[in-house]
Amino acid sequence: MQIQTERLMIRYFKEEDAKDLYDYLSKEEVLKYEPYPTFSYEDAVKEAKNRASNKDFYAVVVKDTGKVIGNLYFSKGDFDTWEIGYVFNNDFWGYGYATEAAKALMTHAFANWEARRVIAMCNPKNEHSWKLLERLGMRREGTLLSNIYFFKNEKDEPIWQDTYEYGILKDEWTLSLKE
Repeated sequence: MQIQTERLMIRYFKEEDAKDLYDYLSKEEVLKYEPYPTFSYEDAVKEAKNRASNKDFYAVVVKDTGKVIGNLYFSKGDFDTWEIGYVFNNDFWGYGYATEAAKALMTHAFANWEARRVIAMCNPKNEHSWKLLERLGMRREGTLLSNIYFFKNEKDEPIWQDTYEYGILKDEWTLSLKE
């Protein structure tokens, strides 16, 4: 599977992507809102292998250099609803790569995979993430209060977080592409 945009190639992961994966999964700033801690190089090698066999993860590659600069997560759930997520190397933030990649994958899914609806979730404190979702034309459908935790504090108590929920229907997506 491969999707190309003007600047990017979106493809399945390969085991050889471990170094580029480590380049961004080893950074605290990049993983600030993710449900896992930073990766060691050995962890990144294992993760590259895992992602190479998991068709829910897509490597985002700069066509000119061949460098993996981030990933998209895109997983089918019930009722032809797919969930999108993303993590990008902060060296490449602010250039529109995440928007370009997510838009291309969503367009492909609506056109070819019978996606009826795409959803996303993010931490309300992650302004860059929810602004990206809104640039994609997704609608904030709700706020879940203290609904999830990924880590515990020094007293072994959950550190609860809120979640914004976003969604867009195929008809809305198709209409937004015509505008």
